[in-house]
Amino acid sequence: MPADGRGVDVYLLPAVVGGGLGDIEEVLAAGRRLAGAGFRVRLYRPAGRSLPPSVEGPWSWPALARVDRVVPSASAALTVSPAFGVSAAPYRPGPLGRAGPWADEAREIEAAYGPARTLHASLEEFARTLTSLEETRERWREGGVPTRTIPERLRGARHEREVETYREAFERFRAFARPNVLSLFATFAPSRRFGREFPRAVQAGPLWPRTYRRRRRPVRAGRRRREWVWYASPSSAERLAPAVLRGLADADPPVRLYVRSPRPWPSVPPSRAWTLETDPLAPADWHRRFASAELRIVTGSRTLLEALELGGPFLYFNGLLGIGSRARRHRPEKIVALLSAARRAGGARDLVRDLGSFAAGRRVADIVRRAARPEAGARRFSLGRPLTAFRPPYDDAGDLLVAVARALAVEGTGAARVVERVRSGSMT
Repeated sequence: MPADGRGVDVYLLPAVVGGGLGDIEEVLAAGRRLAGAGFRVRLYRPAGRSLPPSVEGPWSWPALARVDRVVPSASAALTVSPAFGVSAAPYRPGPLGRAGPWADEAREIEAAYGPARTLHASLEEFARTLTSLEETRERWREGGVPTRTIPERLRGARHEREVETYREAFERFRAFARPNVLSLFATFAPSRRFGREFPRAVQAGPLWPRTYRRRRRPVRAGRRRREWVWYASPSSAERLAPAVLRGLADADPPVRLYVRSPRPWPSVPPSRAWTLETDPLAPADWHRRFASAELRIVTGSRTLLEALELGGPFLYFNGLLGIGSRARRHRPEKIVALLSAARRAGGARDLVRDLGSFAAGRRVADIVRRAARPEAGARRFSLGRPLTAFRPPYDDAGDLLVAVARALAVEGTGAARVVERVRSGSMT
């Protein structure tokens, strides 16, 4: 069997795992890359069994076939899911043992092709490559433990067992013990400490959306209509909105703010200065609006990567926990990883500082005011696509998935052998 799309059937298992819709979009982005490389892509769900919440969309689906039976047309299968150890894990006795929403389908696919010829690609949370000790510190910080008290708390007798408990759970819910599961951790740069602690985890560059063509020059601020677009999925975005609107109040020419949010903002007075959209949008309409915006305020990982892919000015906000002096960033690892990459590449210090401050909800109106200055703001808040420290095909998780599928398509190459090669870094 040749190493092309004829030797592997690809099955997408999209679901929400971490609470954001980006989990679904990342699986579909992987599907688009694999379909573009010539692989047959399928969405399998038995008749009468509804898809997991939010999967119906609307989404920008890859070219695929929706099927209600597993009928192999190739000798091997590749499934793509978010956090396979959660979304497709079978029932396990004990706490947190509930089966994932794709458990039945994953089991049936593996039964049809055989475990030796079924490879499960698991897309883990973007840029979350913390060691168990680092993760413990971060959980405490997000939980409201004062930062100054964490070192002393870690010296307590209990912390060693807590760290070990986390490590055991992490390995369990990443399905590291299964030889045919490939757990991909996309990020901007590898963490050596994470790699040493979890050698079965595979780190790679971002799975780029490839939704937009990069603009050669930013949208001109002097045009008749200026619009900023904000993908505001965190609930705390509503708290930030008044400061954003204050920063835009004196913009000349005026800037209109278009907000896409899953919930209404009752605390923000309506005005001509902004529009809130809470209904689902057709992907083409959203892509057009996102691409034409003068500046984009993004969140999570997928819209962040889209903003970087498209080029031009952007700001990032992924949410805040707590209020007042107890306010703290929610899941800041993505912007932290990006700004670290920007520093290594020699990015402007003031840009790095302002992006970090905005993400933390500090100096918001002042930063927005500067970003809204015609021309100067557009240049100052633009950041080039970051370079990664991975060699091909590990530099792009999408390219790595295509390489994995091609290796699996070779007759006689078992799934476990392919996973072993990728883990060892020898995939080419």
